[in-house]
Amino acid sequence: MRLILNPGQVDERVVMLPEGTTTIGRTEENGIRVPHPSLSRRHARLERAGGRVVLVDLDSKNGSFVGPHRVSRQELGHGQSFRCGEVWFRLVSPDTPLPDGWGPLRTQPLETRFSGGPMEALLDTRSPDRTRDKLQVLLKVGQILSSPGPVDGLLERVLQLVFQIWAVDRALVLLVDRETGALVPRVARGAQGGALPERFFSQHIVDYVHSRGVAALFTDAKDDARLQGADSVFRQSIRASLCVPLRTRDTVLGVLYLDSLTQGGLFTDEDLEFLTAFANQAAIALDHAHLARRLEEEAVLRNAYQRFFPPDVVRQLKALRGVPLEVREANVTILFSDITGFTAMSSRLKPRQVVDMLNAYFPVMADIVFRHEGTLEKYIGDALMAVWGAPFARLDDADRAVRAAVEMQHALAALNARWRQEGAPEIQVHIGLNSGPVAAGNIGSERYLQYATVGDATNVAARVCGVARPGEVLITDATRALLDADAFALEPLDPVRVKGREEPLALFRVRG
Repeated sequence: MRLILNPGQVDERVVMLPEGTTTIGRTEENGIRVPHPSLSRRHARLERAGGRVVLVDLDSKNGSFVGPHRVSRQELGHGQSFRCGEVWFRLVSPDTPLPDGWGPLRTQPLETRFSGGPMEALLDTRSPDRTRDKLQVLLKVGQILSSPGPVDGLLERVLQLVFQIWAVDRALVLLVDRETGALVPRVARGAQGGALPERFFSQHIVDYVHSRGVAALFTDAKDDARLQGADSVFRQSIRASLCVPLRTRDTVLGVLYLDSLTQGGLFTDEDLEFLTAFANQAAIALDHAHLARRLEEEAVLRNAYQRFFPPDVVRQLKALRGVPLEVREANVTILFSDITGFTAMSSRLKPRQVVDMLNAYFPVMADIVFRHEGTLEKYIGDALMAVWGAPFARLDDADRAVRAAVEMQHALAALNARWRQEGAPEIQVHIGLNSGPVAAGNIGSERYLQYATVGDATNVAARVCGVARPGEVLITDATRALLDADAFALEPLDPVRVKGREEPLALFRVRG
């Protein structure tokens, strides 16, 4: 499959669309990079399975379109055009003639004299030109291993190719654990299929290759002086073995291990040289797969950070690799904001109207939190919770929190004015703030982590919010004590009893 980028334009070009997933965007991490300002960093994704291609929009700012319709997910037909932002693409099959006027400035698939022939023909030992055929095999290996996908899928393809090329009984890929530096088995396969014993390979052989970073040929393993004391060779009845490092640049990523249980002297120096070249191809593909996974993880983490933290905090977290997100004690100011009478209002509106209203309301409030350098901890139904003082503290955290609360009320007045003109229902919010010690950090399971603050100070802030009336901002005496003198006009209220507290709370209304 091919994509024609900007068809009919001066900068028209063709790119190949491989099997699997390919992203489109304006940054280097994408499979198809187009540095156009209308594209998001990661704008869309193309999912190809054979002749079937699906376009998936990645919540881009300017959208993805098929015809006049903006789409989130749409299957594409051959010859069909689509648009990401302002950039046009057309999907074509490989046998579609290239556009008229195809010139040297436009890219084409590279064809070489080593491109033809099935793998089986290339592996024919009777071939009069084995050097050329081996080069063709390596070119085909590179093509096969270049398809994007998960690491384990790549390693399975490596072993499939091993059994196509060499007459071995068993094969195994071990990868280096980045934390411990130890070799860990990842995928294994036998010539006859079926399950293999957990420790079928020779640990002595793989350690020999890993520690030295060199390829090794053992034509007669039982009599090889390098394997003296290697009990596994005798227990497993290993007759011959080939083992090479998976090396990229100066780093050994793992080891590729092959053996034979039936025939000694099976492998030659030519096999070792060829397997080394093969392993280098596999290591490059593996390194690319690791890089793609890291980029994907970083993108997911960056997106998660941007949902909850202001830009300056995101930059600090990336620089420190998330260390401040470990659970620790912190003194914070917590803001709770709640929509007055939300349950009753929801019963009068259609569900879609409620969702549209919240989708208009929450982004405005979240932008205010971020503008005042707060952490947007969570949405709870119609409620919003934000924190100042974690993961990083500032001397004026309490002032920032109260200023954000006041700005929220002003911003809501502007929203209501717009809704009033549109004939949509208006809303009121009540806001409560409290300050005190909490435990702050990532809380949850391995599969679901959320940055949260836990402690009595959080509970009190929620109770204060419940006391506030529509349009009010109430703060506790603990927050008032942290504010700059005369920074806000405060009106003291009569002490208020709230659930879970024996002593009444001294509260203040923020005026203006």
